[in-house]
Amino acid sequence: MTSTWGDERVGIDTDRGAGVVQRLRDGMAAGVLSFPLTSFAADGSLDPHAYRAYLAGQLAAAPGALFPACGTGEFFSLDEDEYRTVVTVAVEEAAGRVPVVAGVGYGWAQAVRFSRIAEEAGADALLVLPHYLVAAPQDGLVRQLAEIAARTPLPLIAYQRDQVTFTADALRRVADIPGVIGLKDGHSDLDRLQRLTLAAPEGFLFFNGAATAEIQARAYATVGVPAYSSAVHAFAPEIADAFFRALRDGDGKSVDLLLRAFYVPLVELRDRVPGYAVSLVKAAARLRGRPVGPVRAPLTDPSDSDLADLRTLLATGLDLVGAAL
Repeated sequence: MTSTWGDERVGIDTDRGAGVVQRLRDGMAAGVLSFPLTSFAADGSLDPHAYRAYLAGQLAAAPGALFPACGTGEFFSLDEDEYRTVVTVAVEEAAGRVPVVAGVGYGWAQAVRFSRIAEEAGADALLVLPHYLVAAPQDGLVRQLAEIAARTPLPLIAYQRDQVTFTADALRRVADIPGVIGLKDGHSDLDRLQRLTLAAPEGFLFFNGAATAEIQARAYATVGVPAYSSAVHAFAPEIADAFFRALRDGDGKSVDLLLRAFYVPLVELRDRVPGYAVSLVKAAARLRGRPVGPVRAPLTDPSDSDLADLRTLLATGLDLVGAAL
């Protein structure tokens, strides 16, 4: 089979990129970033009708932006047709109200293919998930982003976690790539992150992408990164929004209460089993009657005992913010 992506370079639409940056900046100031789950039927097949209904609930909570088909949305388990459906439905449901940033990833060729699908579906920007399997030097990490950016008009947000870690020098080079508008950080190394924020040009966007990001939201804000993604928003936007408002308004007492009674116990539960960062989120959504279905392999749904603990914790969190299970 002949490759269809090789040397087709299109380059960034600079006006479109600037508009997306401003919309993301406005959204980050107004609400948390939603990384929605992907709805599957009991047999594991994609359920687009359930997904549409689930997204309607997410958008009703007025997030700052929508990031479909990313880690929480099990991008790693979607084929190209499913990916197209997931992004298309997200764009249709968002209807221009918030920016839609679709995940892309794996190797260079696959990331380009997914970027073209996302563009055709109407996405506003792309989150470039860490590449697959191999370790790479800084030159390779920069080249990966440059090659993807050269082949899509959509703005890119880089994502550092796992095997992807940028030095300050590499990030300067990344920020010079036309079309790369920001960095999502999942390492939570605040010393390194401070060096990156100081190295980046004015206007370059940064996002706190730590697992259960609320735990470290105050610390991230001290190095100039107040915006964060919220897995909790995927199943309890009432809790996520209450925390966001308390943090924004300087209500330290409410922040501490939510951290102590809900977020810290949630992290302890999450850390019991690998993969619970997604599996628990999906289970919590099901406990609330959200039509999201099971996780796909290699993830597993929580055990009965962990599910019981999750139910109790969820009830506690919702009670704190005056919401019902």
